[in-house]
Amino acid sequence: MCLGIPGQVVAFTDAGQDLAKVSVNGVQRVISVRLLADQGLTEGDWVLVHVGFAMAKIDEVEAQLTLDQVKKMGSDYTNEIDAFNSSQIA
Repeated sequence: MCLGIPGQVVAFTDAGQDLAKVSVNGVQRVISVRLLADQGLTEGDWVLVHVGFAMAKIDEVEAQLTLDQVKKMGSDYTNEIDAFNSSQIA
C-alpha cells in the first residue's frame, strides 16, 4: 500500500530545481515540490508527501488529522515511514 504522509517544509534547497527539505515524523529529507510550483509554498507549509514528491498542499489541521489516522494503520504506516527514511533525491 502506498500512503501520502504529511510533511512540513523546513527550507528550500534548490528553488531552480523545485527541491525543498521537509520534516516527516522528525526525519528531514529533500523532496521535489515541482508539482506544487504554482501553490506559492513557503517555509512552514504542510504538504502531502508520496515517494519523494509533494502531491498536495494541506493545512496544519488536515496534516495532524491525517497523521493521526495513518498511525492507526500500524505496519502500513511504519512501512511508509521506513521508505521515506531510506529515500533521497540525488
